[in-house]
Amino acid sequence: MTALKAAVKVVNLGRIPYGRALQVQQRYVRQHLDSLSQFPNILLLCEHEPVYTIGIRQALYSDEEEHRLKNLGADFYRTNRGGLITFHGPGQLVCYPILNLGCFKKSVRWYVCELERTVINLCRRFGINASTSPDTGVWVGENKICAIGINCRMYVTSHGLALNCNTDMRWFENIVPCGIVGKGVTSLSQELRREVTVPDAIPSLLETFAEQFNCRLSFQDVDINSDYQITDK
Repeated sequence: MTALKAAVKVVNLGRIPYGRALQVQQRYVRQHLDSLSQFPNILLLCEHEPVYTIGIRQALYSDEEEHRLKNLGADFYRTNRGGLITFHGPGQLVCYPILNLGCFKKSVRWYVCELERTVINLCRRFGINASTSPDTGVWVGENKICAIGINCRMYVTSHGLALNCNTDMRWFENIVPCGIVGKGVTSLSQELRREVTVPDAIPSLLETFAEQFNCRLSFQDVDINSDYQITDK
């Protein structure tokens, strides 16, 4: 008998400040953890205004460093995801899966590997040869094209991946991305030497995510200014 595919609802938040998207994530995570019945798995898509974020190893980044980065015109957030510092901004496709891994496989290592494979397959569709490395994320040679940093609480995931499409790469010059010395960053546009926007990349991301996670996607509307109730389109 063929097992039913897990259902995942896709919510495109569009361009949204990082703090607001974080609130949406946290609300969905709480609903997963508090729900007596199964709460829907969610795939949040968005772009952010310029922001630097750091993960759980926050002692490496002083208040002075935070102020320096804010003075460049970006927001700054200390978060509970894995990984060190990275940049999010316009031209970057950010994907936050809020998933109950009980619907898939209760393994954080498996989950991170599936996110990496999802992006590698996306890159392949664009004709880019991407791969993994001992450092988390997806790489083209020595340059990272997609950062991955997650949180997982009671097998409910949050945070996720950030794929550089046509990002202004100069923002990365102010930091050591992901704390990895001697490595660079790249984007779909940079590799292909043509403009590839976030809307250009979304269909391929959704297709490869559905294939890699063996799930059914449906598209939803959400009013983030209310109580984040999900409604079918």
